[in-house]
Amino acid sequence: MDNTEEKKKVLIAEDSSVIRNLLKKVLSFEDCEITAVKDGQSCIDHFNEGNYDLILMDIHLPGTKNGLEATKEIRAVKKKKANIPIIGISGNAKNKPVSEFFDAGMNDYLQKPLDYDKVIELVKKYLY
Repeated sequence: MDNTEEKKKVLIAEDSSVIRNLLKKVLSFEDCEITAVKDGQSCIDHFNEGNYDLILMDIHLPGTKNGLEATKEIRAVKKKKANIPIIGISGNAKNKPVSEFFDAGMNDYLQKPLDYDKVIELVKKYLY
């Protein structure tokens, strides 16, 4: 990356500190600037306050907004940045139809346990 290119900004919404830290580590090798939050409302707040290139969103987040609700709220924003790519992350996607993720506005999803090669593949797909 040359100095004129800005780092890609990735917002991670994941309540597991282990997964959050692993994602931060993996994405640091892709020269991404990472912001990580633990719940859906914090994700929405950061999205509204900043400019991000990608969101990695856990489906099952604690608090008042889960990942699907947070995604719907982001998609409802009447600004261009509402088109940000969102990759859902789920530990029990088999209990929910994948169509629910896409209906909420997610572009893609990853199944836990995470395959970090797949994480990098999807991040590159949506960032570059």
